[in-house]
Amino acid sequence: QVQLVESGGGLVQAGGSLRLSCAASGRTISSTAMAWFRQAPGKEHEFVATISGSGVVTYYADSAQGRFTISRNSAKNTLYLQMNSLKPEDTAVYYCAARGSSTAARYRDRYDYWGQGTQVTVSS
Repeated sequence: QVQLVESGGGLVQAGGSLRLSCAASGRTISSTAMAWFRQAPGKEHEFVATISGSGVVTYYADSAQGRFTISRNSAKNTLYLQMNSLKPEDTAVYYCAARGSSTAARYRDRYDYWGQGTQVTVSS
């Protein structure tokens, strides 16, 4: 019912910035909570940030707090992740996710729809 496509990943030096986008098609995401997760090769999935359906409530992983900002534009049916002060340990495939509820959540199993991921590589 919902298709998600991430974009904006790439190669950046430590200290640099990237903005990831997640475009949704099918049903709109105006009332659904969304999130960003990431996974490095051979590593477990890691929560990054989530935002409520209203866009008012956000939560961040400790590793992202103060450096990353999650936002949404319901009119464009798009989710964003602004990443500043990037570190090599931020290197991973970043995934966009959506759930049927409007309540922001930190856990992977709460999400029903996933994008294909976009690679972020931070060099030192």
